[in-house]
Amino acid sequence: MRYLTVEKRAEDEFFEKKSQFIGYIKRVTTEDEAKEFIAEIKSKHKDATHNCSAYVIGQNMNTQRYNDDGEPQGTAGIPILEVIKKNEITDCVIVVTRYFGGILLGTGGLNRAYTKGAAIAIKAAGIVEKVQGVEMDIILDYDLLGKIQYLFGQNDWYMENIEYTDVVKIKMRSEISEKDNIIAKIVENTNGKAIIEQGDILVYFKRGNRLLYNLEE
Repeated sequence: MRYLTVEKRAEDEFFEKKSQFIGYIKRVTTEDEAKEFIAEIKSKHKDATHNCSAYVIGQNMNTQRYNDDGEPQGTAGIPILEVIKKNEITDCVIVVTRYFGGILLGTGGLNRAYTKGAAIAIKAAGIVEKVQGVEMDIILDYDLLGKIQYLFGQNDWYMENIEYTDVVKIKMRSEISEKDNIIAKIVENTNGKAIIEQGDILVYFKRGNRLLYNLEE
């Protein structure tokens, strides 16, 4: 299991023929969260001409909604939704606010403007991968520490924590797809002397060679 979502809440804006477009984006996991964000932006921009939106939720992108908020049908909500889908991201909501500048954009112009509003919001937020992973504790004697540190460096594995007591305990997180390979290498390089304890399978954000519970770690 792996899928993409946005890294953080963000916004960006541009002007098109004197109309101001502001793209807002946030990571969400439920429809209620998405609706709350849309309501928040609408409240913030009560005086805006339109606050058009779309969101996609679920690992398989099974929940998809959009709203034109008064723009001609198909010129706002659907373009925003299509940008989300094109970027293959889920668990996110986008609102594109428009302040009309007095010049009509036409159907094609509106489509392009709302597409751009969604695209710049995604760019500002960044995209991050979510994967299934497991936390592991590697327990070993001190005389094996050098070998394990070298092994971690050679494979670009990240040590979340290292604890020194009567033994050494190294905490790491691994994608499920890599777990068996990591364990096999540790067993081989310690001649089976390391004890490996595994936690529950969880969903993590992947950033470089780290798996994070949340992006504020």
